[in-house]
Amino acid sequence: MRTFAFNPLSMPTYVMAKPTGSVCNLNCSYCYYLEKEKMYANRKSLQMSDETLEKYIESYIQAQPVPEVLFTWHGGETLIRNLSFYRKALALQKKYGRGRKIENSLQTNGTLLTDEWCKFFKDNNFLIGISIDGPEHCHDIYRKNKAGKGTFWQVMQGIELLQKHNVEFNTLSVIHNYNVDYPVEIYNFFKEIGSRYMQFTPIVELVSTRAEDLKLISPPYTDDDILAPWTIDAEKFGQFYISIFDEWIKKDVGTCFIQQFDATLACTAGEVPGTCIFGETCGHATVMEFNGDVYACDHFVYPEYNIGNIKTHTLYEMVFSEKQRHFGADKRDLLPAQCQQCEYLNLCYGECPKNRIIKTDTGENGLNYLCEGYRSYFKHTKPYFEFMANTLRRSKEIGARNEE
Repeated sequence: MRTFAFNPLSMPTYVMAKPTGSVCNLNCSYCYYLEKEKMYANRKSLQMSDETLEKYIESYIQAQPVPEVLFTWHGGETLIRNLSFYRKALALQKKYGRGRKIENSLQTNGTLLTDEWCKFFKDNNFLIGISIDGPEHCHDIYRKNKAGKGTFWQVMQGIELLQKHNVEFNTLSVIHNYNVDYPVEIYNFFKEIGSRYMQFTPIVELVSTRAEDLKLISPPYTDDDILAPWTIDAEKFGQFYISIFDEWIKKDVGTCFIQQFDATLACTAGEVPGTCIFGETCGHATVMEFNGDVYACDHFVYPEYNIGNIKTHTLYEMVFSEKQRHFGADKRDLLPAQCQQCEYLNLCYGECPKNRIIKTDTGENGLNYLCEGYRSYFKHTKPYFEFMANTLRRSKEIGARNEE
């Protein structure tokens, strides 16, 4: 009998909410979400209604098996919605929270930040994720406004405002075919601007030569689909992380936190990684569009991966539906034999299913495009993470004995 990925009590339900759908004030060349607007071409507005907002907040809180609840607001560009929307969201969280600890994180490109926004974020303890791809020459090559001009200095002004108001922020960076050649420069730049929590996301996209609407496509892929020009080189991707790791391990352990390194350490120690792409299975992290439609994952917002709508189903029903549980289990069950026999399986588990677009050495479908890079990164860092994991285990054992 097939075993499923998760059960309702094993972990928190996670939903990335899109209060503005795919609407954004920028026109980043590589953005995989801008074209999602075509899925809702018949709608006059792509903004979340008050009714949908309230349904979502009530259902999201009820779906959590833990006392802490984290809301994540994502775009498009989240700040296209005005402050009154988020004030309303906070009031509803209080109404339905019933004493639970509730926190909020919000992703933004930073160009619309003002003193008023930053004061609101500080007063209400929001964690802000800033999309920035490195120094100016790395950022501006793809992250442009509607007029085709770079946005680096607008983002930097936004970061200065966050720092002025002491708002906690992380940096989230897309690693593409250009900035992959500047790992140390990018890493040092982020340290200089005060980022201590960094996430680097390699971009891998296939463009359909057949589709008339959504050009950036989901699995299954065909031989006619082509790589988008901004797609990262797998070997360079591995070297990117190795170069940053060599800097980090010498002087920044415990002071700078990089999502990839945290996940590798967790997997080495036998713990659940903090990001779904490195888990054995997935499916507990979904996305909700402005109109309440819920999809299996942020990278699988396609009609075939729709699992319901918040107005007709609770989040609990959708996230733990058979369809979604199959989706989550497929991450493990559809791994090719080459992955199952890999010495680094427990550190990777095939990474994100959306990137499984190449064939194995034996011609089997489903190998991750980034496999070569990950293997070189895991080989290089393995002794260091094993040492750290063993140190953590010994510390826990000593702590347990002291409590006896």
